Amino acid sequence: MRIFVTGSSGFIGFHLSKKLLEKGHTVHGFDSMNKYYDVKLKKARLKILKEYKKFFFTKNKLENKKILSQSILKFKPKAIIHLAAQAGVRYSIENPNAYMDSNITGTYNVIELAKKINIKHLLIASSSSVYGANKKLPFVEIDKTETQLSIYAATKKSTESIAHAYSNLWKIPITMLRFFTVYGPWGRPDMALFKFTKGIINKKKIDIYNNGKMYRDFTFIDDVVDGIVELINKAPNKNQLGKIKNDSLSSVAPFRILNIGNTKKVFLLDFINELEKQLGKKAIRNYMALQKGDVKITVSDTTLLRKITKYKPKINYKSGIKKFLEWYLFYYKIYNK
Repeated sequence: MRIFVTGSSGFIGFHLSKKLLEKGHTVHGFDSMNKYYDVKLKKARLKILKEYKKFFFTKNKLENKKILSQSILKFKPKAIIHLAAQAGVRYSIENPNAYMDSNITGTYNVIELAKKINIKHLLIASSSSVYGANKKLPFVEIDKTETQLSIYAATKKSTESIAHAYSNLWKIPITMLRFFTVYGPWGRPDMALFKFTKGIINKKKIDIYNNGKMYRDFTFIDDVVDGIVELINKAPNKNQLGKIKNDSLSSVAPFRILNIGNTKKVFLLDFINELEKQLGKKAIRNYMALQKGDVKITVSDTTLLRKITKYKPKINYKSGIKKFLEWYLFYYKIYNK
């Protein structure tokens, strides 16, 4: 299959593109290679993807509709997996413009082009952060999501609404993917595991928000990618309506929302303790108040995803930390001498 992946040099996009290429698919990656975090990391990921003969790449912003259009129309994909976005909850408070441009305008451009080529399936990255201040746990796709706590979360919720409207008006098969705290090798340096590891190794203070009284549904990258790959040929359609209990399938459009998580909440301090244990070093802990925009607990219900794809996460957080550390120590030894 010919698959167009936005954000292909990003964390999830890289792993997904690599998996698709290994399965024999043809992939066209699209990435701005922006400087939100270390570009060397993005270039190292891209270098690996370029070793595959069936990988093609365009460097540009999603907001550049002309270049995006040329790339998609020339490639003629059967599926588009839209993962590119301006990430980061805290950064969205400092620089909301970047989120409006990339997350909303960029996603609008992708959906417009999906409509133009009559795409077979459009999969779009959303986030567990759209659940916001919801108290009911675990989070289920059919729960109301009206209390986002950050600009980042609000832009993700906005793209869900825009996507639904397009799906309804032009019958575009769209699946929204709500990811839960994805981590693993080649991860983003602004995420907790990466920052904690760097701090502990370099004997620097690590910031622990809400005094560590937080829970996260840490989901290993391989489990996330497996879930996405299985969904590519599972486009939503109206014939499925009413066949699955608590389905998030729209009553008026071929549109569905799905959680992709590990389904287990992990206490943040347990996560840090395990990291210390595996590194054989103690962290210098800097306990802080809850940051604006943060939620205290996230935990997914993936029953719907399991019914559609037989999804079952395989990697627990202890094994996931081990795999991350193996990569981290290798990468900074080999790539950053």
